[in-house]
Amino acid sequence: MNISKPLTMLVMAIFSFTLTFAQDVEWTKKDSIVQSYWLVTVGANAIDDSGDEFGKLFDIDRAWNMVPYPSRASIGRYFKNGIGLEAIGSYNRYKEGKIVDNVVNPEDIDYWGLDFRVSYDLNMILGETGFFDPYIGIGAGYTDANNQGRGTYNAVLGFRTWFSDHWGIDFNSTGKWAMNLDNASNHVQHAVGVAYRFDVDKGLSRKGAEKLALLQEMEKEQQRVQDSIAKAEEEARLLAERLQKEKEAAALAAAEKAKKDTEDARRAVLQNKINELGNVYFKLNSSYLTSNDKELLDQLVAIMNDEPGLEIRITAHTDSRGTKKYNQWLSERRAERTVEYVISKGIAEDRISHEAYGETRLTNKCTDGVRCTEEEHSKNRRSDFVIEQF
Repeated sequence: MNISKPLTMLVMAIFSFTLTFAQDVEWTKKDSIVQSYWLVTVGANAIDDSGDEFGKLFDIDRAWNMVPYPSRASIGRYFKNGIGLEAIGSYNRYKEGKIVDNVVNPEDIDYWGLDFRVSYDLNMILGETGFFDPYIGIGAGYTDANNQGRGTYNAVLGFRTWFSDHWGIDFNSTGKWAMNLDNASNHVQHAVGVAYRFDVDKGLSRKGAEKLALLQEMEKEQQRVQDSIAKAEEEARLLAERLQKEKEAAALAAAEKAKKDTEDARRAVLQNKINELGNVYFKLNSSYLTSNDKELLDQLVAIMNDEPGLEIRITAHTDSRGTKKYNQWLSERRAERTVEYVISKGIAEDRISHEAYGETRLTNKCTDGVRCTEEEHSKNRRSDFVIEQF
């Protein structure tokens, strides 16, 4: 009985199911979050020093003081545990006619503040809420207001809305209680400003951690599939030995077919895995690899480490803008940088080669003289992968 073909079909069916399932598990922006960073904000502030910091909380016309230009700046460091440390400097001006300390202010008076605070990211308790990032904090500072200097105890409630990993808007309100009530009143300071994060360190969100665990389980399943392939090869060998006693020619043909089916299955799986990685896409006139590109190449390296006999050729391309000579040179640089990165990860030089095609192999209609969008041009600025030998 020839069991080689049923075993091969079973292995292929398992692989097909695993790969189809893997295609449904895609990484999104929600799978990663910013965990620590430096933060700089620049914006405006409004002071409510009416003498009744909660009774006239929204009496903007009579109690709030503002200046018509940027009047607040801060710098801070925020950590993975949700704690943030921030230093804040602010300037304002009490306007003539506004209510200050329960009386009508007779003249314009400068306001200066320097504050330090410790804050806590409420998303650590609430869970990730997308672009909404609420926080609370306490601190202390020194304020010169209404011609009176005083130390203050501070409490802040605020939130930030983030439009990207780096840019957002910060809204907050701070209550300031004078350390010596005999000399000065309490007041409230509201602020809004543009926020910029740098030295950003990202990590997996809860959803991303769940996906990672799922992918790791899928890798284990793929290993079990590979073990099934090895078992199928062994059974095919034993079958060939038995058939050789009865009909040597037929046994050898069956063994060769079983071996070819197995190799074809492995090649198909490997080609699908490489195709699923996608291509490395470059920015306009650039040959530098982004962090996303390096993650993609790290996956290629992992595949090559799993398959020691695999040899890859990198082909690099440009869009049609620029001269042909320049594009040929640029594609050569892109290919070299791609190969250099893979070699830097421990892959032997004789297992990876490259070829540059400039603008000669466009993937769409965007040739010279054809008007295309930037997104259409970007599809041609790529490095892709071809199996040379397996």
